[in-house]
Amino acid sequence: MKRYFLIFLGAATITACNSVDSTKVSSAQSGETVETHSQSGVQDSLSQPNVVQIAIASKDHSTLVEAVKAADLVNSLSNAGPFTVFAPTNAAFDKLPKGTVEDLLKPEKKDALTDILQYHVYVGVLKENQLTDGLSLGMVNGGNIKIGMENGKPLINGKAHILASIPASNGIIYVIDEVLLPPAK
Repeated sequence: MKRYFLIFLGAATITACNSVDSTKVSSAQSGETVETHSQSGVQDSLSQPNVVQIAIASKDHSTLVEAVKAADLVNSLSNAGPFTVFAPTNAAFDKLPKGTVEDLLKPEKKDALTDILQYHVYVGVLKENQLTDGLSLGMVNGGNIKIGMENGKPLINGKAHILASIPASNGIIYVIDEVLLPPAK
């Protein structure tokens, strides 16, 4: 009998693990669904905010936040990281051809949007003094960005300037004045 109970318990555990959603968990015993939160749903007013929380609080990054939400990257970027995020301002998105942002926010363009957003994220924390001339960084989307120098300041892909750097609990944000577009594949 003990043997059958252990087999049943193992099967119930596997079933429960396979049915875990990022926001809902079903109890194997009662079948009741309990609402939970992923990392992005953790409420903490004492710790330093993460990269997503900082972007949400910035009036200059509302387009970026909307894009991160549309690409379902909020939870990924709320995790421990560490991340170096090159965060284009609303004005940077405004430089794109008319209709580009609206087109990318469509559900059928989610893959293209995700590719662009992941081209702005490096896994690891890089301080500004580590961004040196000729440095090539492997971004989350698999592409590389190139760091150059202009007047002693980093220049990303030959055009994006760093306007500010903001430390976060899970990395660092570099506010930039251009949207980085990955090379065509």
